[in-house]
Parts: sequence; C-alpha cells; structure tokens
Amino acid sequence: MNLKEKAESFALDQAMNYLSGDPEKNLPKLLEWVDRIGWGKDFSGPDGPKETIHKIVDDQENIWYQFIMKLWKDIDNDILKTTFHNFVLNAALLGFPKQEALSEDYGCNIPWAILMDPTSACNLHCTGCWAAEYGNKLNMSYETLDSIIRQGTKLGTYFYLYSGGEPLVRKADIIRLCEAHPDCQFTAFTNGTLIDEAFADDMLRVKNFIPAISVEGFEADTDFRRGEGTFRKVEKAMALLKAKRLPFGISCCYTSKNCQMIGSEEYFDQMIDWGAKFCWFFTYMPVGEAAVPELMVSAEQRKFMYEQVRKFRETKPIFTLDFWNDGEYAGGCIAGGRRYFHINAGGDMEPCAFIHYSDSNIHQKTLLEALRSPLFMAYRKGQPFNENHLRPCPLLDNPGALASMVETSAARSTDLESPENVLDLSKKCKTPAEHWAPVADDLWECSGHCTGCKASAKRFS
Repeated sequence: MNLKEKAESFALDQAMNYLSGDPEKNLPKLLEWVDRIGWGKDFSGPDGPKETIHKIVDDQENIWYQFIMKLWKDIDNDILKTTFHNFVLNAALLGFPKQEALSEDYGCNIPWAILMDPTSACNLHCTGCWAAEYGNKLNMSYETLDSIIRQGTKLGTYFYLYSGGEPLVRKADIIRLCEAHPDCQFTAFTNGTLIDEAFADDMLRVKNFIPAISVEGFEADTDFRRGEGTFRKVEKAMALLKAKRLPFGISCCYTSKNCQMIGSEEYFDQMIDWGAKFCWFFTYMPVGEAAVPELMVSAEQRKFMYEQVRKFRETKPIFTLDFWNDGEYAGGCIAGGRRYFHINAGGDMEPCAFIHYSDSNIHQKTLLEALRSPLFMAYRKGQPFNENHLRPCPLLDNPGALASMVETSAARSTDLESPENVLDLSKKCKTPAEHWAPVADDLWECSGHCTGCKASAKRFS
C-alpha cells in the first residue's frame, strides 16, 4: 500500500470511528466535511454516487437512510468497520481502479469478485441441483484456495464468495482463510444448516465473513426443494446470527413453483423480520442432465419479479439484487471475469456458476492466464450479448451466444457425472428466451432506453 492509499485507509477508519459515536447526528456532518475538502469529486454529477448519497442522507424519511441507521443498531460495530473498510476502500477505491488498469494492460477482463467451490460435498440433496450428484468427490486444498486469493489480490480483487456443494462443510478452512486475508471480504452461498454457536463465534472473531443463506420461500416451498425439516434448521441459524448481531443475507432461487411467494410483500417482510440485510435473487437455470426445465419461470413470472423487486426497493429496508433482471445496472452480463467468474471444486475455471464449460484449470494455469484463455476472451469480445441489458445472459436470453463461444474456444463440459453438450443445454433455453424477448424489449423501452435493440442478438441465433 503506497502513501496515498495508507492516508485514504486512515481517513476511512477515522470516519467510521466518528460515525459509530452517533451515526444519526454525525453522518450529515461527515458528508459535509467530504464535500468541503473535495474528496470523491470524480464521483460527482446529477446521477453520480455522491449525489445519490446526498439524496439518502439529506432525507431522514428515505428508506435507505433508515436502512443505514439500522445497520449501526443491528450489526456488531467492529464487523461494520471491517466490512466498510474491505468493501469501500479495498474493493472499490483501491481495487476497482487497479482492475481497470490491468484490464487495459493485458487486454482481458479482470474480475471484481471470484466465486469458488471449496468442495463438491453437500449435506442436502436439493431438487434440480447439479452439485447434489457429485458427492464428496472434488475438493480444493487449503493451499489452492489460498493461492487463488493471493493471485486475486495482486489483480485488485478483494471480494471472494464460496459456493459448492455446501461450502460450510469446510468451515475450518473458510475461517482460516478469513484470518489469513483480513483485507478481503468473504461470503458463502450456504444452506445454513451447518451454522452453529461455535461458527457464529468464529464469525464474530474474524469479522470479514458474511453468509448468504438459501431460502426458497416459507416452510413448504423451502422443504419442497431442500428436504423436510430444512426450513426449521435455517430459521434457527438466522435467529442465532441475529442474536449475536452478525450480518447475513438471503439467497433466493425463484422457480415456476415458488415465484409468487418469493416476490410477495409478505416474503419481503419476513426476510426483514428474520434479520437479513440483503437478498440476492437467482432464477432457476436448467443446468445438467438431471435438471428440471419445468421449474424455469415463464416470461410473465420473470416480469413479475422484475416489477416486485423494483417496487420494494422503494419501500423495504433490505438491499436486493436480481442477477438477471438487474442487467441494466451492470451493463449486461457480468460473467467471464468482467465482474466475476467461477472456479469449481475440481479447479476448472468457468465463466459463470451456471456455465459448466472450461478451457482452463487452476492447477495448470494462473488466474491471469485463464482470463486470457480463448473462452474468457470470447466472453470479453461478445459482451454485452444484447443491447437490451434486460436480456443479458448468453445462455438464458441469447442461447446461441454460449454455444458459439464454447465451440470456437474448444471448451469442454465440466459436469462430473454426465458431460452436457452445449447445443443440448442451449435448446432448453431457446423457447424461454423467445418468450422473454418481446417482454424484455417492452420493459427496456418503457424504462427510457433507446429502441432498436430487438435485432441485436441475431448474430448468435
């Protein structure tokens, strides 16, 4: 860290200490001081981050002002400071410019986040989940996981997410990695059933791990997909985290069966009551030969989620992301290293957690070498895959795009049980993509974006 970065780190830490004394009183004063010294002037403008922050802080009735104030009330103060430091300073102020510079230097995508699977093992057997078929067959060693993080931080990447399998099967190693990399922020997509008192205390100690717990609605909906009794175990885990003032979020896979429940006001209110501070929404993807295409949402159901998430962002104090319907905010697909990529438990480096094809393995290539491989470079060349960013995905929304990239890069299927031909996978998404296209185009135009995007994906057909 150079002198300027050290000064920014010190200033940020001091600002958090100042806020902690009386956030309601001191936040407006801190923002006034930032304005006066001109810090963050590069983020100014009528639609810039600074103006957005002012709109929140200057209006105490704003739902996001109330959300911020509740963070200080509900979350352990030292964890808030660590999270703020690792996200705002390391991942954003220091990491993002470094990623952009290296992307320019090497001519490839450099990720903001890396998703990786410590293990393929899982203690549940969820309907439609490819991981359940693998069993305890694949594991990345602690040394491999540590090496990935060390390589990543050199590229400016400070945010690491675990998936699987069930990542908390490797609880001890996850905590050890948090200790080894206190400047990084970690999270895990977990079923929550392995969170106990001892692990919660470890979270309090390391301060840089936040779980995203998978809940598919209320008891009937969750247990339908994850097994009888799962919902009660998950509720117990969330109650434990809330009692210890530990932050956590929820990961929701919405399907044709649970969509109406997931998008209901009742469910949003329940997530807030549980104590969740964020929810990441995913739509069901028919990946793997054991997939259940009938669980894919219809165009009408996807539109329903688009409308509900945006409506509740204005009225509910919980931070939400829908990784398909929010493509307009990310400029399209974020995979292929553009903002993130995935490493499975066998070390295969995949463009996305839902794209099980690879031409690189962490045991044979460095992160940078993989990001410059034919498959990842094909992603970079193709992004965005559609001028309508409500149709961002090269599989779900533009299925010909994925097939083209996999075939031209000679990537192979990484499915351990039954390697899936990319053309067969793409066929599952062809009709849903055709049905979603006119709906998405209408939403795109109604939200004030330019016309003429309907033919933009023709080259991938």
